[in-house]
Amino acid sequence: MYYPTYRMRRLRQTATLRHLLRETSLKPEDLVLPLVVRHGENVREPIPGMPGTHLLSINNLIAEIREAQEIGVRAVFLFGVPSHKDVGASAAYDSEGVVQLAVKAIKDEYPDMVVITDVCVCAYTGSGYCGIFQEGRILNDVTLEVLVKVAVSHAEAGADILAPSDMMDGRVAAIRSGLDDEGLHDTIIMPVATKFASSFYEPFQTAVVGAHPLFGDQLTYLVDPANGEEAVREALLDIEEGADIIMVKPALPYLDVVKVLKQETKFPLAVYSAGGEYAMFKAAAKEGWLDERAAVLEAMTAFRRAGADLIVTDYACDVIRWLG
Repeated sequence: MYYPTYRMRRLRQTATLRHLLRETSLKPEDLVLPLVVRHGENVREPIPGMPGTHLLSINNLIAEIREAQEIGVRAVFLFGVPSHKDVGASAAYDSEGVVQLAVKAIKDEYPDMVVITDVCVCAYTGSGYCGIFQEGRILNDVTLEVLVKVAVSHAEAGADILAPSDMMDGRVAAIRSGLDDEGLHDTIIMPVATKFASSFYEPFQTAVVGAHPLFGDQLTYLVDPANGEEAVREALLDIEEGADIIMVKPALPYLDVVKVLKQETKFPLAVYSAGGEYAMFKAAAKEGWLDERAAVLEAMTAFRRAGADLIVTDYACDVIRWLG
């Protein structure tokens, strides 16, 4: 009879031993809470398909952040739903725009809360595309000019971190130059360096953007889900252009890319767990098909194990509660 000399189970005998030797940790400060703000008063409109999430007016946004901060959230990620849309996305860079007003309100009330803003035009033009869309084409360089205006307006309002999610070529360099021209040298840029043409943006996209661009047109600027090496090249370009942190979106289907990027770049790295990921967990938990707490904590730990330093997730408050 052969008996193994080295037994892996020796180190798994008790909960204390397992905790002492755990390779990956998940902490409250790893988590970022995404929130959506819109114009109006006392608005708290549920997002269909994403139980527990809402479109919020600024007063309710502040109330939501108050509760989140008490739980232990230290950073929020803001998206805006404008009161009007036009082909030039003018509401996206209006100093009285909903995101700009929300940033000011948050910083007045909670100056230590890290505020990250989505820098994109998809919710502001009516086309649903992440670039300025004219005559059947997405205009890369015209979009850059608008993105710079958006970024500067967010930074001037008090945003700590700007997260361009458009995937236009050259956007990080353009935004960095625009910020520097205005003396905003300390504003952090965290681009969605690798944003895949994914099905997992639903149902969030429907609630926030509203429009449904043709999938083929999105593939002219988003990364094909089949292309891991291209995804890495996209992130490396953003680093060369001046990114401070890089982000991968969605998270769960692309942990191979996260791992490679962390190993190759050693850069601070975030993942965005998209609305479809959240919706899947919620739907399966509602049906009793999985243990929501156990499954979500497993996924969050996997993000950290793959190399993510920050996790943007609608589960942020729940995870912090579960961590105790």
